[in-house]
Amino acid sequence: MTVTQTTFHDALLDGARAVPAGLSDGRGRPAGNRFSVYRNNVALSLTEALEVGFPAVRALLGQDAFRDIAGIFLRRHPPRTPMLMFYGAEFADFLAGFVPLQHLEYLPDLARLEQALRAAYHAADADPIDPADLQALPPDTLAATRLRLAPSLCLLRSSWPVHGLWRQAVEGQPAPEMHPQDTLILRPGYDPEAMVLPAGAAAFIAALHAGQPLAEAAEAGQTEAAQFDLSGALGLLLSGHAITAIQVGD
Repeated sequence: MTVTQTTFHDALLDGARAVPAGLSDGRGRPAGNRFSVYRNNVALSLTEALEVGFPAVRALLGQDAFRDIAGIFLRRHPPRTPMLMFYGAEFADFLAGFVPLQHLEYLPDLARLEQALRAAYHAADADPIDPADLQALPPDTLAATRLRLAPSLCLLRSSWPVHGLWRQAVEGQPAPEMHPQDTLILRPGYDPEAMVLPAGAAAFIAALHAGQPLAEAAEAGQTEAAQFDLSGALGLLLSGHAITAIQVGD
């Protein structure tokens, strides 16, 4: 009997399934225990990859609950690449649709923050501009100037204090007050850094990231928050090495 790839795959990720019929151990004997050991090793490796990638989610759920949920996730979302460091890209959306955790409404955004930290870490390198180049632009060109942002920059807008929850879980900080937070992830050096943005800054950065010129991006920030600080937002991007090119005019 020939074992199909689908049958092998389904049995490999689901410990409740029987060892595929016709699968041998290389010596003509049924695979039996050898397949079970291999299956357990695969599940353990994928679970550990999720634990490494989502430590805050794991801390808030507890290890046993996290591993149970990881077992369900890995059966629904097998790896698409042999590189385990990228495994779990669908985890946040999975959590959002996982009925037993619906009462933890902040959990998907917390997972999105941790996924963004991983994405920022592995993003392509890009040389930042010299801040003097931006300061030297003629004032009459600033309105139409566009700024290219680093591939490692990630922006997360949430109805929950995900940055505070992340610090609570990972750093042992006190539980945050439950209010919305905009979180920016930059990678000024080798490791990404997450920070809470002031009012209006997220709208400004999102507009820049979408390719809007500086004047329109500033307007987006001011529309969202009258106290938006344009200089402060630009200074944040410059200090975080997040601006990689300047385009003056169209």
